[in-house]
Amino acid sequence: MDDEYFQAITKSSPFIAWIHNLSLNQQKYMKSKFDNIDLGHDVRYIMFIYDNPNCSQDDIVNMFSQSKGNVAKVLKKLEDLGYIERKTNPENRRKYMLNTTQKGNELVPKYRQYSLDWEKEVGLTDSDEELKRRIREIAINAMKLVEGE
Repeated sequence: MDDEYFQAITKSSPFIAWIHNLSLNQQKYMKSKFDNIDLGHDVRYIMFIYDNPNCSQDDIVNMFSQSKGNVAKVLKKLEDLGYIERKTNPENRRKYMLNTTQKGNELVPKYRQYSLDWEKEVGLTDSDEELKRRIREIAINAMKLVEGE
């Protein structure tokens, strides 16, 4: 099969289709690296909580521009799976502080290493830092565009 037409990635495909394809294939790669773990994009919540101990559900809602209901549902699932824990915030008993559990603490470094391995396998190198910076900038501009800033 001609590489240009593999998974409908052609020169005429919209840029976002290429990004979507990268995301889907990275998720497939990550799933293949973990036995019986298929967190998909929900792993980003675990990583955020790992990097931001005692964060709140509202922090996640704001960071990922997701609805409170959707975030609550995912957090409940991650808690049931044993990756995160919620503790009542002593300063505001109506809110929770989120932290990763031992299981979550073990997952994040492995996930990040496999993610770096994937980047190398697909051809991203240290010399692609400008490319990554530019795509990050485009992603931020896209968020601002839909938020009306």
